[in-house]
Amino acid sequence: MNSNGVLIKLPVIACAAFVVLLSGCNRQAAAPAQAPQAMPVKVSQVTLSPVASADTYVSTIKGRRSATMQPQVDGNITRILVKSGDVVKAGQLLMQIDPLKQAAAVQSQQGTQAQKKALYDYNKIQVDRQRKLYEAGVVSRDAFDQATQAFENSKADYEANAALTDTQKQQLAYFQIRAPFSGIVGDIPVHVGDYVSSSTVLTTVDENIDLEAYIYVPTDRASQIRTGLPVEIVDSDGNTVAKTAINFLSPQVDNGLQSILAKAPIPRGAKLRTEQLVKARVTWNTNPAPVVPVLAVTRVGGQAFVFIAAEKEGKYSAHQIPVTLGETVGNSYPVLQGLNPGDKVIVSGLQFLQEGVPVQPMG
Repeated sequence: MNSNGVLIKLPVIACAAFVVLLSGCNRQAAAPAQAPQAMPVKVSQVTLSPVASADTYVSTIKGRRSATMQPQVDGNITRILVKSGDVVKAGQLLMQIDPLKQAAAVQSQQGTQAQKKALYDYNKIQVDRQRKLYEAGVVSRDAFDQATQAFENSKADYEANAALTDTQKQQLAYFQIRAPFSGIVGDIPVHVGDYVSSSTVLTTVDENIDLEAYIYVPTDRASQIRTGLPVEIVDSDGNTVAKTAINFLSPQVDNGLQSILAKAPIPRGAKLRTEQLVKARVTWNTNPAPVVPVLAVTRVGGQAFVFIAAEKEGKYSAHQIPVTLGETVGNSYPVLQGLNPGDKVIVSGLQFLQEGVPVQPMG
C-alpha cells in the first residue's frame, strides 16, 4: 500500500471516533438528575400540656429557732467544749468563762448570810422567850417590844442577804455558756484565753428542724403574690428538693431591695441547712401550652430553634423555626411562641439537618 492510501484512511477513522464520542455525550446530557433520598428522622407531635407560669428567685433557708450566743459577763475563756457543726442538746455546756472572782464573791456572800442567819435564829429564840416572860408578868412590855423589833430587823436583814446570795449564784451561772435548745453549733470565732464581753459573739446554735425559705419577690409582682402559692425549692442542678407553699407575706416593702418578703415552711426531712442559699420557684398559675422535648432544641447565638417536618404534596422537608421557650419542665420545654399544636418536631439527626432537606418522619 502506498503513502497516498494511508493518508486517506486516517481522517476517516478520526471522524468516526468523534461521531461516537459526540453521540455518547448527548446520551449523558439527556439522562434526568436523580432526586436526593429523604433522610429518616424521628418526630414528636406538638401537644398542649399543663405548663406552669413561674419565676425563680434566690432564697435563704432560715431556722425558726436560731440563737446567737453572747456572754452576759466579762472574762477570759477557759474551756471550749464543742466544735463547729456539733449537735448539742438543750442545756449542754458549750464554753466556760473564768469564774474565780465570781466564785469568791459567792463564797463571801454565803459567809455573810450564815452570820445573819445565826443572828436571825438567836433573835427568834429571844422573842419567844420575851413573849413568855411578858405574859408571865416578869418583864415589861417595852422589853418584849425591843426583842420583837430586833427579831424583825434580823429577819429582814437575813432575807435581803439571802436574795443577794441567790443573785450572786445566778451571776456565777452566767460564766457557763449553755445551749438554749437542741440544735447545731455554728462558727466559733473565739479561742481559749480570749477576753470576752457582752458584745462578743461566741457562736450560734440553730435548730435544723423547723426551717423556712425567705423569698424576696419584686414589687412588680405585688398584685399576684398571695399566700398559698406553690413553691418548689430547687438545688443547683435543677432538682426539686422540697415542695411547699407561701404561708406568710410581709405587710411592708423592703426599701433597699424594693421587694416583698414571703416565707414558705420547709417540710421536715429535706436536706437543707440554715443560711443555705437555694432557688425558690414560685408558680403563679398553670395553663395549657405547647411543649417540645429538650432534645429537639438547638441554639445559635443564644436564639433557640427547632426543626419541623413540613409537608408539601405528600412529601416532607426540614424547616427551621425560631422559638421562645419557658423554663424546663422535666425533659420538655414549654413553647411560648413559634409552634402550634400538631406540628411535627424533629428530635433525631439534628446535626445533619439543613433548611429544605427532604426527610421521612418516623414514629
